[in-house]
Amino acid sequence: MNIARAGSTPAPAAPQVARRRVPVAAVLADRLDDIAVVDAAAALAAARGAPLLLIAIMPGPPPGSAGVPPGSVASRAVLGRAMPRLARAGIAHEATVHHRPAAQGGGRLREAKALLDTAVRHGCSLLVVSRSGPAGLDACTVVEATAIRGGPLVHAAASVAWVPLATPCRDR
Repeated sequence: MNIARAGSTPAPAAPQVARRRVPVAAVLADRLDDIAVVDAAAALAAARGAPLLLIAIMPGPPPGSAGVPPGSVASRAVLGRAMPRLARAGIAHEATVHHRPAAQGGGRLREAKALLDTAVRHGCSLLVVSRSGPAGLDACTVVEATAIRGGPLVHAAASVAWVPLATPCRDR
């Protein structure tokens, strides 16, 4: 039984806090492993109800150049394997480009730190990386850089197993 006292007012409702959906990032390096990375990232994004950030790894820009923009043909070529999978999953996504730093010492951890900076700049809470990614951007190196620097959680996507052709090619 709910009895209100005379002269009392009901307690105000708690204010609704708008929750910002933090994106999950998938690191794509134009390799066969990109399919496993996209599948893992899409599953994690769907489970969290979050959008997906696709980070296309591109070579460092030449001196005096701004680099490859996210909508360019080169970046769309890297993202090409991911698009059919994302269309089927129906997950909101956004693309960005990460330029690998020019080889100037600092090595693999420097590259991984630059990738983490890109993810943090876009507000990612989780980064999905291939276990056998390019040198300096594989999951092991990114996890090591995260342990040193801090940053988003890193999920290692399994590598795609190599399968030989079912029938050998014949010489004509």
